[in-house]
Amino acid sequence: MNQKNNGRIGNLPANINIMNPVPNKDAKNITKLVRKNGKISGYELSDGTVLSKREGVALAKQGGIRGVAIASRNGSEYLRSLPDGNESNNLGDLPSAPADDIRM
Repeated sequence: MNQKNNGRIGNLPANINIMNPVPNKDAKNITKLVRKNGKISGYELSDGTVLSKREGVALAKQGGIRGVAIASRNGSEYLRSLPDGNESNNLGDLPSAPADDIRM
């Protein structure tokens, strides 16, 4: 159970999300993470499109990706799952593929 305490939700700052975009009616879901050297470098969407991390953030800001928020760490924006009670669609729980196996 995450509790908001001293400006934090669990181990994270309560204001970690800088934007919670409203998804368009045709927004896609992220189905797979693309990793390079263990770090997320991109996303595969439910229609098979593969985007770089930067492209994913840009599309999410336009409402093209469902179930994510935009967060920032050290000046770099990235996607985070929105809590919905379903852990199977959390970004950290999605399958991954090495960047070498996927054309971006």
